[in-house]
Amino acid sequence: MHALLQPVMSKMKRLPPATTALFPIALLLAGCSTVSLDTPGARPGTVAPAPVTESAQKQALRNVTAQQDRLYRLAAPLLVNNAALCKGNARNLIGFSAKTKYSFSEDYVEAAQSLGFDERLQVTGVLNNSGAARAGVKRGDILATVQDKPMPQGPNAERQAAAILGPLVNSTSNVKLGLIRNGSNVAVTVPLTRACGFGIELGNTDNVSAYADGRRVLVTRGMLNFARNDNEVAYVLAKELAHNALGHPAQQRMSATVGGVIDNMIRITPDAGALGGSGGIKAVPQETDAAADHLALYMLVRGGYNIDGANSFWQRLAAQYPASVANSYTAIHPATSYRLTTIDKTVSEIKAKQAAKQNLVP
Repeated sequence: MHALLQPVMSKMKRLPPATTALFPIALLLAGCSTVSLDTPGARPGTVAPAPVTESAQKQALRNVTAQQDRLYRLAAPLLVNNAALCKGNARNLIGFSAKTKYSFSEDYVEAAQSLGFDERLQVTGVLNNSGAARAGVKRGDILATVQDKPMPQGPNAERQAAAILGPLVNSTSNVKLGLIRNGSNVAVTVPLTRACGFGIELGNTDNVSAYADGRRVLVTRGMLNFARNDNEVAYVLAKELAHNALGHPAQQRMSATVGGVIDNMIRITPDAGALGGSGGIKAVPQETDAAADHLALYMLVRGGYNIDGANSFWQRLAAQYPASVANSYTAIHPATSYRLTTIDKTVSEIKAKQAAKQNLVP
């Protein structure tokens, strides 16, 4: 994920331990996501859940990674093609994410190992059209060296790798990697990619919603299931990326609150007691929401997505999950009519610019 070493390290102090263990390497490598598979402890007076069988754990890992891969793939063109629209949030990316068997939690180490993870950092996702993709980095590659120096292994590998990679991506245009692929050594030189420096997260809940905390975007499993196709998922990703690019979470003083919601939802078994309501998140004012819609549509078309279905998607979402559903997207973004008017105007504006062969910038 993106090269934000100093900002990341300062924010890490405010993150729960399970998240900080995963956060640095994910952000520094690929601009995508962290996957937290920790199970929250039982609340006082409740019975702790029964241990999950290994086969169920393996299936859970497969499901999570498959959904996360889809988000990576759909977010890639939005991140890579919109650095100019992300204002002060564009960063140099190496363009891949990497994990070890310890990246998920103590309870999932054996399951992760059975799926091919070990002590070494293994590439789990490559950002499409990034320098890593162009250099030939592949999923499953073992990250052995960077600039001819051995990469750390073991439980703290991600954190230690972040400290190594952070200064590099801020001071050079290319990074030399030594990979192990199917037992053979492979050397590649990865040109860094300028892109929007936001993390992309999967929310392991059936709530139909999405969130932005200023540095991450989360789309829930429920929203993925609601969306009829990849284009509709991209509408949601772009909308939340736009909120981050415009600084809306900080302006509303919601960064910490939304961040807490995201930290819970990225767990493979989130605290269910915190999922029933809004989580303390304020409704977004209509002008603020419309500004994000305006920018999001430009991000979408610059990323190669079709924006013709945007109005119907948001209209359908609001109809099926209205603001009266406390944990729905519409509860946080209730100004549907105002938003739809802005969406229609922006789509017409973009099409006029396309016809006139003008630059697609707001």
